[in-house]
Amino acid sequence: MSWPYAGYGKRDAGCVQIRRIPHLASRIPLDSIFDPVVLGGIRSGIYPGAVLAVGRHDTILFAKGYGRLTWSAKSPAVSVDSTFWDVASLTKVVATTPALMLLVEQGKVALDSPVVRYLPEFNSPGTSSITVRHLLTHTSGLRATLPLREAPDSAAALRMVLTTVPVVAPGTRMVYSDLNAILLGEIVRHVSGQTLDAYVTRAVYAPLGLDQQMLFRPLKRLEPRIAPTNLWRGHPIAGVVNDPSAGKLGGVSGNAGVFATARGLARFAQFMLNEGTLPDHPRIVKKETVHQFTQIAVPARRGVSARTLGWEALPTGEETSSAGTLFGPHSYGHTGWTGTSLWIDPDRDLFVLLLTNRAYDPRVRGSFTKLKEVRGCVADAAARAVDALGR
Repeated sequence: MSWPYAGYGKRDAGCVQIRRIPHLASRIPLDSIFDPVVLGGIRSGIYPGAVLAVGRHDTILFAKGYGRLTWSAKSPAVSVDSTFWDVASLTKVVATTPALMLLVEQGKVALDSPVVRYLPEFNSPGTSSITVRHLLTHTSGLRATLPLREAPDSAAALRMVLTTVPVVAPGTRMVYSDLNAILLGEIVRHVSGQTLDAYVTRAVYAPLGLDQQMLFRPLKRLEPRIAPTNLWRGHPIAGVVNDPSAGKLGGVSGNAGVFATARGLARFAQFMLNEGTLPDHPRIVKKETVHQFTQIAVPARRGVSARTLGWEALPTGEETSSAGTLFGPHSYGHTGWTGTSLWIDPDRDLFVLLLTNRAYDPRVRGSFTKLKEVRGCVADAAARAVDALGR
């Protein structure tokens, strides 16, 4: 699906520039803006397939699949509606964070309560002052990760997380850590009495009509529709979570594990832009709760991103930002190691979703850095196009 815009595009340093020319309105489709960038990533060998979706709170302006699930010409073509993607760390903001939004709103979790209140096993030296807010803002002082893959089983892996100790004092430094999200997932389990996947499906995905488009541990029958994210002895691996920590924890973890279609994630982005609801669906959370979780909670520091409660914010502190250069100061988003990203600019009423399986088998060195360039170009092109359209 494409949408006309009042302007035209030209390539400049790999990105498309948009200038407002009203009399050209509706002549050129958005394909001409986005295709060169996304297809350029395929031709460069960064990823074999991708989906780009751009929209507002009430409409999808552009949604298109590119390439195939693997590099083989016989591989299925990517589909906006039917291809599932291992969204990796997007799980943190499309599953773990909305679950916490609900529990906080209901008074079942307090942001400034110590984590040990909800997880009694989290009682090693130095952990007593770590709060739920610290976990959501990655200021807990915990290390970035642990070698959970070396644990003999999931129970042992979880014990490693619960018995870890901070390396710096809580609240003094922002260190992006999977351990924070894993602990948040455990808080959801202990407080709700349900595993994270069961709770977020019942409380968020099903009421929004997304439970068939966003899920953990996909069934075997869905495997042909899942973009692979790894190779084993030359064979594509699909449907098994790529993240080793989430894998060791059984495929359901606060840091990774969600598989989703682009259509489902686009609807989730609209849920955020609609401040906690979707048209013709029940309100899930209050507007005030969405605002609370999407305001900057930790300012950016040199080389370190600003954070909201759960989300990354601007500035990202990167030399090449996945949000580009034009998104507004209230924007928030997240990326995933497998090649996924979602950025939302509430001031523009705009979201940009780019899903790729970069982790599968990139054919270019430095694919992660090159993917950030694609993300930034797409975000800037979307911002310019929407600015040209006007409200």
